[in-house]
Amino acid sequence: MKELIQTEDLRKQLESKHPPILVDVRLEDDFRTAHIPGAISNCVFEVAFTERLANIAPQQASPTVVYGANSGSYEARIAAEKLCRAGYTTVYEYRDGFVAWEAAGAPIKWGEKQVPAPQISDGAHLIDLAESRVEWTGCNLLSKHCGQVGLKSGQLDFAKAQLMGGRIVIDLENIVCLDLQGTELHEVLINHLKSDDFFDTERFPEASVVIDSARRIDDTGPGRPNLEISADLTLKGISAPVTFRATAGVTPNGKAAAQVTVSFDRTLWNINYGSARFFHRIGMHLVNDLIELDTKS
Repeated sequence: MKELIQTEDLRKQLESKHPPILVDVRLEDDFRTAHIPGAISNCVFEVAFTERLANIAPQQASPTVVYGANSGSYEARIAAEKLCRAGYTTVYEYRDGFVAWEAAGAPIKWGEKQVPAPQISDGAHLIDLAESRVEWTGCNLLSKHCGQVGLKSGQLDFAKAQLMGGRIVIDLENIVCLDLQGTELHEVLINHLKSDDFFDTERFPEASVVIDSARRIDDTGPGRPNLEISADLTLKGISAPVTFRATAGVTPNGKAAAQVTVSFDRTLWNINYGSARFFHRIGMHLVNDLIELDTKS
């Protein structure tokens, strides 16, 4: 059984002779900063959440209350559902959460102060080549290949904690196909990609991306694209503009990080092999015009 419980009812139950088991299901950092007195920390985002319940609330018939941040955050309702699935029979969800408890002037146990989120410093930041990667996908109607291509260098420029520009150099000589590795067809495909049918790496061993501008996307949140970037992509000696979205942020140690997915029409850079735009009858040699790059830096 799961029921919602309001602030005053919870307060009365906690002050009674037989208070319920109270479980704070937020991040442990939030719990250490402040929590409702008597609460036990068990973060619902961790896979061990259900396993830990056996020690926190060994009697499944005992009244158990779970709470999270506030009514707009779903951790309390998810935790309540998990308790019911695990066999707990008297589950209360304090959906209004810690924010409502504090607003009501109810008792709070204060602890550590939260460390402010790190900010990226102004200036040029070199891309960590060991932590960065570029993955490619090429396909036709019936099949696809995917792989990785190397990075030679990269730099991102920041001012007032905002991305302002940068340049990334891609090593087209260092390309692999992950789904064909260990087979005879791997070198066949890689040599084909390096030939003048595709990237012509003998003449153009590098590609580059030069960032012209970055605009912050409004009404977004963590885990969703928050930057729209305009750049020039140079392939085979041809430069053309591309626009893409990035999910960007700052790591706990103050380094800039981003994830980007870019789809671009290869024919704009004179990579025409297998394109139905230029060849009217190509049968099994058809290759989609769009190439997709997934970048993590």
